[in-house]
Amino acid sequence: MQERGRIAGACAVTSLPDVSEVGLALPVWRAWFLGAVQLVVDAVPDESAAIFFQSDIKRDGGWIDKGALVTRAAEDAGARILFHKIVCRRPAGMLTAGRPGFTHLIAVSRAMKCPDVLPIPDVIADAGPQKWVRAMGVRAAGHAVRFAQEHAKARVIFDPFCGVGTVLAVANALGLDAIGVEKARRRAEQARELKVTAREV
Repeated sequence: MQERGRIAGACAVTSLPDVSEVGLALPVWRAWFLGAVQLVVDAVPDESAAIFFQSDIKRDGGWIDKGALVTRAAEDAGARILFHKIVCRRPAGMLTAGRPGFTHLIAVSRAMKCPDVLPIPDVIADAGPQKWVRAMGVRAAGHAVRFAQEHAKARVIFDPFCGVGTVLAVANALGLDAIGVEKARRRAEQARELKVTAREV
């Protein structure tokens, strides 16, 4: 992202990996995470947005609020919060035994203003099918991509941590180009092959 610079016409929709996925010590991961959020914000034009799906993680008997980390890093990068929604990963009221039952859906921008009417519920109860255990649901990704398309006027969706490619497939299903990056070869191959239909979104 540092080398490429800003991507014209792009909106970022992504989920940054947690500490168990990158093999870093917790303090090193935390600094990496904050820097990565800033790079994602820097990758899109000021008048566009960066949208993050982040689930909290439990480490050493305490929780790390990844939504708060995104907010802090985005503000340090000169962006402000457009919206902060909750995506249910489990039915409401279900005990999750130390695993997150919800995901933060946070949009930030340097110059955009949040529309007065935003057709995304505050709590997204049905995230839709997950193409991988850590993937965001197809319908939840659809909310983010539609916001990018309709309000940020994005022509391209950028996901620098694309996993199996849910966001990319949703963007393509809605008629947008998509750019994804994935370190794991197997998941990158899955992302190239993944297709969803507009009806699923």
